[in-house]
Amino acid sequence: MQLMEQRDEGLFLVRAVAQDAVHVGDRKLTASFLLAPHRCIEHFTARSFSDFDATVIDSVLALKPAIVLIGTGTHQQLAPGAVMAGFLARGIGLEAMDSRAAARTYNLLAGEGRRVVAIFLL
Repeated sequence: MQLMEQRDEGLFLVRAVAQDAVHVGDRKLTASFLLAPHRCIEHFTARSFSDFDATVIDSVLALKPAIVLIGTGTHQQLAPGAVMAGFLARGIGLEAMDSRAAARTYNLLAGEGRRVVAIFLL
């Protein structure tokens, strides 16, 4: 039996994470952004959890995720209860982790065809 990996070449995947940037495909992003398997939204307005408001949450929900990952930089920061509640009340999972872990998890879930959105706070 021959096994072949099949990839959707149209996927936006994280290639590298540095302290001040995230590389998505051939682009180096140095400001906060949203990433979904088939969409990259640059210049996301939130730079930290204190910037999360209804407008920010609505922009994430517009991508119709089943799970949201938040890359918080070099160290994990826990999402405030109000931010978690905004997603959990809608049945959407939310996980905050350091950006390297978020990138690995996002790539895995996107590769599986899951409805995942990653927020990278830079």
